[in-house]
Amino acid sequence: MFRGANAVSLDAKGRLAMPSRYRDELDSRCNGQLIVTIDAVDPCLCVYPLDEWEQIEAKLRALPSLREENRRLQRLLIGNAVDLELDGSGRFLVPPRLREYAKLDKKAMLVGQLNKFQLWDEDAWNAVSAADLAAIQQPGAMPDDLRDLIL
Repeated sequence: MFRGANAVSLDAKGRLAMPSRYRDELDSRCNGQLIVTIDAVDPCLCVYPLDEWEQIEAKLRALPSLREENRRLQRLLIGNAVDLELDGSGRFLVPPRLREYAKLDKKAMLVGQLNKFQLWDEDAWNAVSAADLAAIQQPGAMPDDLRDLIL
């Protein structure tokens, strides 16, 4: 289970070090094998342990291919997916095309999302995080069933 927002830095080659607190779990779950792809909704990347990604692929494969929205989602997620592996120093290389999509430069945020991570440009993360907080603080903005989760 992955949670928390972690400030990370990309080096000149586009590598980033996975925070050490996640490395053991990733090593035991998937031998450090990851899949990175675009997030189809937010301007960030999704980083999946291989076992979690395989579940996503199975769900995408099961979608009826005659529906355009299904094919569109498959093209975006699978077409942009890249296999990665943590190196001996716990780093992985984010491909240039995906770095460009998420506007990643040196400062980034790796954000745990339970079964995966989102990888954000730091400024974009700060902006969306502030907007999300402001939005849920509006009266009536959060349905009661969601509010009950946090109260």
